[in-house]
Amino acid sequence: MAHREDSVETIQQEMTAFARRARATAARMHPELSLVSYTLLAHLDDQQGCRATDLAAHYFLDKSTVSRQIAALEKLGFVERRVDPEDHRVQVLHPTEKGDRVLANATASRRRAFHERLADWDEEDLDRFATYLRRYNAAQERLG
Repeated sequence: MAHREDSVETIQQEMTAFARRARATAARMHPELSLVSYTLLAHLDDQQGCRATDLAAHYFLDKSTVSRQIAALEKLGFVERRVDPEDHRVQVLHPTEKGDRVLANATASRRRAFHERLADWDEEDLDRFATYLRRYNAAQERLG
């Protein structure tokens, strides 16, 4: 049992270090764009637009937090509001062309970093690691 506890502790420490590196990498990719802002912008792109309330619900964030982040993204010219064609009372957030460029550059930089970091891993290790990450994230989705 002690070995399992040690392993879980190591995993927790390594995941924390990973998150710290992710924030630092995001800051280097685009200094004006925090990891949270990048994540929200990427979600808007993935969903082909969504309402601010949907962002708050998806990420379990307070609406005021999302509102501040969106206001900052709008000020930088990365996000725009469009009227929902099905419900003219609703505004849907979308990345602008400038936002699309920032995402594309950040995504390319992130992919290069992963390829560099994993360059000396063999196919079996990569497959196993990918399987473990999918399993870990699926468990989180089940648990909420």
